[in-house]
Amino acid sequence: MGSVVAGSGRAGGSGVPEKGRPAESLRVISATTTAYKSAGPLARLQAFRARARYTLDRPLTPYLLIAGTVLLLVVLGLMMVFSASQILALGQHRSTQFYFYKQLLAVVLGFALLLGFALVPVAVLRVIVYPVMLAVIGAMVLVAIPGIGMEVNGNRNWLDFGVFQFQPSEFAKLALVLWGADLLARKQRTGTLGEWKHLLVPLVPGTLLLIVLIMLGGDMGTTMILVAMLFGLLWMVGAPLRLFVATLGVAVVVCTALVVTVPHRAERLSCIGVTKLDPGGACFQALHGVYSFGLGGLFGSGLGAGVEKWGQLPEAHTDFIFATTGEELGLVGTLSVIGLFAALGYAGIRVAIGTRDPFVRYAAGAATTWIMAQAVINLGSALGLLPIAGVPLPLFSYGGSAMLSAMSAIGVLLCLARSSSGAKAALAARSKNSRIRKQLARVLPRRRTTARPVPGPARRER
Repeated sequence: MGSVVAGSGRAGGSGVPEKGRPAESLRVISATTTAYKSAGPLARLQAFRARARYTLDRPLTPYLLIAGTVLLLVVLGLMMVFSASQILALGQHRSTQFYFYKQLLAVVLGFALLLGFALVPVAVLRVIVYPVMLAVIGAMVLVAIPGIGMEVNGNRNWLDFGVFQFQPSEFAKLALVLWGADLLARKQRTGTLGEWKHLLVPLVPGTLLLIVLIMLGGDMGTTMILVAMLFGLLWMVGAPLRLFVATLGVAVVVCTALVVTVPHRAERLSCIGVTKLDPGGACFQALHGVYSFGLGGLFGSGLGAGVEKWGQLPEAHTDFIFATTGEELGLVGTLSVIGLFAALGYAGIRVAIGTRDPFVRYAAGAATTWIMAQAVINLGSALGLLPIAGVPLPLFSYGGSAMLSAMSAIGVLLCLARSSSGAKAALAARSKNSRIRKQLARVLPRRRTTARPVPGPARRER
């Protein structure tokens, strides 16, 4: 694995680029060549760095990185949901595969949404902005109506359709991604973003409307994610520092008031860094989450062999699935999950900074902020570094609505990643040169494009 840089003078050279010669013009050589085999350790390290930079700079890298990391996260999440939910299902006199099958169904439907968003042009995303926004607001208004909204674990943010339950607040994040990006892109085109009134209105009031509807059901975790997305949009659009700081100060004061005035939220705040159980039983979930990581060690107790899910760790398959992963897969497993989220965040940032289209930039940045903020809040809660917010780990935890909304966000990211000219050309070349297409060309009859030549008169023999 690796490569060396041509132009080092000789095959066994150090591989250091010549002075005055730009690094971009140097040719990358495969690791199977004589130049690489005869190079020293330093030259091989430099060759590896050059090869990594060359690979990461390719136009199709963000697209493939998003697709690959999401596939790995979803598959690993299904494994952990099956392992973490078996005891809960047996306690409810259900099959051990009950929650696994429900999550698998959500994954299948989520992939359908992902493909639907990924394969449409960017212009279609801008067309559906307001229908999505109005549908989400209407659904959350229904949740707030007594007798219609369903309460789960103290929060009323569900709609019950009998066969399945639906959480509209999860799709408020998708609505803010599309609506906020389209709004700021149109204002940038008209040149009005330089005025603070146009910068904040109607972006901030629209976000506050979503937040108020969510907080009517008591979902503080989703509110924190929407606030993070709002600040992400303001940062990407280049809001003045004083305006940014003032808005951040208001948000901190409001969030502090919401936490202090509700007893169970204040109790969760006091559980940060807990190391022993309170005599009154407070911080039970946070403490056993920390215990799970301690029991896992380096390589874990083995998939399915965890003990905390046997009634000690609440929500082991949803909000605290990362703690279950730490117990059964150990430090190696948890670092792998964190690495996959880091790669996904890097790819999303690459999509945002690698385009000149303002809508693509803002939508990719907002979607990446959503996934990363939710992952950080969940991981911090499981590790005892943040208060328990009750948000699932995106693409990983059990939860149909969360999976569908996260898959929709990934579909939007894939659509934006393939919208650049370089990515379009690379995808077209891959499709043209694919092995499957070549094999089909050998088997299937070719379509005749020209008329068969008419045979002339027979040549007379002499």
